[in-house]
Amino acid sequence: MLVSPELADVLSTIVCRARDASGTIPLVASYDHGERVWNPPMPLLFQWCSGGQNRRVSMTTIRAAPDETLDAAGLTDNTGQPLRYQPHDFRRIFVTDAIMSGLPPHIAQILVGHKNISTTMGYKAVYPTEAIEAHHAFIARRRALRPSEEYRIPTPEEWDSFLGHFERRKLSVGTCGRAFGTDCIHEHACIRCPMLRPELTQRSRLVEIRDNLTARIAEAEREGWLGEVEGLRVSLAGAEEKLSHLAAEARRKTTAVDFGMPTFGQIATRTSDVASPEQGG
Repeated sequence: MLVSPELADVLSTIVCRARDASGTIPLVASYDHGERVWNPPMPLLFQWCSGGQNRRVSMTTIRAAPDETLDAAGLTDNTGQPLRYQPHDFRRIFVTDAIMSGLPPHIAQILVGHKNISTTMGYKAVYPTEAIEAHHAFIARRRALRPSEEYRIPTPEEWDSFLGHFERRKLSVGTCGRAFGTDCIHEHACIRCPMLRPELTQRSRLVEIRDNLTARIAEAEREGWLGEVEGLRVSLAGAEEKLSHLAAEARRKTTAVDFGMPTFGQIATRTSDVASPEQGG
């Protein structure tokens, strides 16, 4: 976890305060008010000993501590009013400081546990231009540590080889997924290669190839070409596997997914004890 020297000093002070006589941080059970469950005992940094028992510092105390500190410091905003902070504000400050120090936004997203990077960028209290400039400076510093030959301009021959690789990946029944700079390990016997990604639109071609292989196996067995039979059966197995993959892909795209949404009859459980006009008196 990337922290500034100032933050590291504060964290080390908190850790020293939380340690007991044995030098370890006591395990304390805490209640999660959001999830409404008790968490298992954990080495919480914000804890204290009360009545001879280690307890977590309450949220009320944590929320009041910044205000007490700001009042004691006499800090005010641009209108002259006392500054006020919420604990969550420090999370935003951390993200802002990290990104402005050159940390890539997607790494900051992982650190704070956001599912969407837009949420992380919303935490960042700086203009996008500043974030982009900070990221460019970070990349420049990282590149300065790498060998200069890694950033040379590719030659025309290298560009042609790179672009030609992707042109040669297109096949009659799909696309070859092998990595750039690697050779075909099956000597272009694509039907038996696991790197072949068939397309749904080419299913009829795969069926034709499978039927042709079946006929060739029958011919080889009839003529006694046992060496041919073994190789053809490997190709036939590959064709069958590709057809199974296409069938599963077609089912996935056409099958509705049940999210478990309740029906009206399941949620309309309210009943009324009011008598109808016919039952009234």
